[in-house]
Amino acid sequence: MGADGGSGVCAPEPGALLSPRNGAALRSCGPGLLCDGERRWPVVAGIPWLRTGREDLRRRAVRSIEAGDHEEAALVLLADNDDWWDGPAPSRDALRAALGAATLHRAVTLLGMGRVGEYFLHRWSDPTWLAVLALTARHSPGRLPVLELACGAGHLLRELLLRGHRDVTGTDVVFAKLWLARRFVAPTARLVCADVTAPWPLRPPGRPAYVACHDALYFLPRQEEVVRRAVVYAGGGGVVLGHCHNALVDGPAAGFPRDPAGWRALLPGALCYDDADLTRAALDGTPPRPRTTAALAGCEAMALVSASPPAPGHGPRSVARPVPGRPLRLNPLYADGALRWPGKRWREEYGPGARAYLPARVDPSPALLADARAGRLTPQVAELARRRVLLDLPERW
Repeated sequence: MGADGGSGVCAPEPGALLSPRNGAALRSCGPGLLCDGERRWPVVAGIPWLRTGREDLRRRAVRSIEAGDHEEAALVLLADNDDWWDGPAPSRDALRAALGAATLHRAVTLLGMGRVGEYFLHRWSDPTWLAVLALTARHSPGRLPVLELACGAGHLLRELLLRGHRDVTGTDVVFAKLWLARRFVAPTARLVCADVTAPWPLRPPGRPAYVACHDALYFLPRQEEVVRRAVVYAGGGGVVLGHCHNALVDGPAAGFPRDPAGWRALLPGALCYDDADLTRAALDGTPPRPRTTAALAGCEAMALVSASPPAPGHGPRSVARPVPGRPLRLNPLYADGALRWPGKRWREEYGPGARAYLPARVDPSPALLADARAGRLTPQVAELARRRVLLDLPERW
């Protein structure tokens, strides 16, 4: 796939995108460009870039596209990051090399993503991901269109696409994360680079939808506004807010945590879950149990859901189980059979929880690995997949 897009991309329908500056419907005004009647917006790798507060960046990317230099536009946008990011910026040579990276692992290294890159590479192994799987399995989107806010590199979008969902959209404020999703993780997802704390550039679908935000809401200012817009967009569908940090429990100081009652006030009437309970439910294969806000006072993080579980069998396969026929690979956290953490930050944040299901050593037989590669879900393969020893990773991980 080149810097300016690729085949199979799920592009927004005409009129589905709105300008975050003046609210006008965005229309194509040339290859790789959208127009709101007052200004032009770049589209790179099939991803509309609709951030606010980055006027110089927008102009530079647009000028590059107008000059036919889509690679330069990609380099401009790949260099941008969150306002809170404190890591060193990658060099232009590294960014240019990232455009040709053959694997996700190589790309996150060249993009200088540091601890965020480790998170993306090993997201499939961490306890909060198991919580996402349990919560999504219990409160499935069914056949509703899906919008994931702060979708990062598209891990959840990929799981939904693999199980038959087709109408999936992800937004994130960092273009490089969405570019990873497009290139390696969820190539056919609809992706939009935008800030959910600014006016949303996505027109509601006009029917009930499923809006999810995992492991991100506590980082966002103006949380009331974000959740209010999510409810409006969902239109009576479902809103799922995962891994919201509890301000009553000592933990990472980053972001804007709330106490359980404060989180539930954002989504009145929501069902609430302890994140640790969700992780255990994924491992045990049992439905998670909702909790009262009082019972959640001691949890490190919680989840909220505005919709009841759908009827059994409604919609595509559950994300909690591997897709039959899909090849499974040994978790890359294992080297020569020994469990090795990817870095100090990952080990400290996720290691204590991951030890509950990742054994210190594994020695799968060649026959078992052959079954896994062939997608044969024998009892042994299914058990190791449940414990994240075997993973369904992107082909070019």
